[in-house]
Amino acid sequence: MPNGVVPDHSWLRYGAFTLALLAVVAADLVISARRGAAPGPRGAAIWVAVWVGLAVVFGLWLGARHGTAHSLAFFAAYVTEEALSLDNMVVFVAVFGYFAIPSEYQHRVLAWGIAGAVILRGLMIFAGVELLQRVAWITYVFGAFLVFGGLRLLRTPTEESGKGGAILRIARRVLPVTRTLEGPAFFGRIDGRLAVTPLFVTLVVIEFSDVVFATDSIPAVFGVTRNPFLVYTSNLLAVLGMRSLFFLVAGVLPRLRYLRYGLAAILTFVGAKMLAADVIEIPIGISLVVILGAIAIAAVASLAWARRHATAA
Repeated sequence: MPNGVVPDHSWLRYGAFTLALLAVVAADLVISARRGAAPGPRGAAIWVAVWVGLAVVFGLWLGARHGTAHSLAFFAAYVTEEALSLDNMVVFVAVFGYFAIPSEYQHRVLAWGIAGAVILRGLMIFAGVELLQRVAWITYVFGAFLVFGGLRLLRTPTEESGKGGAILRIARRVLPVTRTLEGPAFFGRIDGRLAVTPLFVTLVVIEFSDVVFATDSIPAVFGVTRNPFLVYTSNLLAVLGMRSLFFLVAGVLPRLRYLRYGLAAILTFVGAKMLAADVIEIPIGISLVVILGAIAIAAVASLAWARRHATAA
């Protein structure tokens, strides 16, 4: 497993990679701003293809420059992060529904939410790198946490899932919130006093939910590779493409009845892999097959269930 640093990399490379992707994000946002609405299925599909294409090209470049092992590690980390991001999107759908956020404002919330997620995840990744380098036994903590997270996904979701929970109640107690949306604005006024809008509260809940999910997804990626550059690049590509992916698959997600079982299998597998790292090393290729297989089985089973029940109805 390529756990070392990608040869000849530096902080300049991190910066160049980040700026290049932010330029792509800027182009996406400019097009969305001109349209004044969320992207339709065709536009979302094009942008998803762009982000996946960038990931494929980068992975192939890694293989040509640094060897097949680094390329496979990147792809396994990227697929893991993309798979786990689907769980984020289920919550995003629920949050938007709970706050009754119109589709034309959802892209604005996600744009700002993903911008915040990039910063927070970057900090979490580099904190994780330092922990793994300085405290060897933290690997077992991460592994146990992932196994627990996988088992937790097997529980039936409660009615409160995706409704903001404690953070929503706290926001309503400590902040003045306008009664209605103020268009796409995050701030408004109540009796001349500055207040936040329900759109801002939605953004806070979206940001909080991403941090919660990152506590699973980032350790999972460390279970695939401990190379900080590969962890960072795979996370950044997956997170920045999440906005377009949301608008492409949001309508399908409620039909993926067995998705959480596939995600549970991925988390449990990666956690067990970390716990058993001193006894057996599972090749990256096998990890990639297991991760893709779990997603495929969950998706096929979910669509088969939906088709069977649609026919029965």
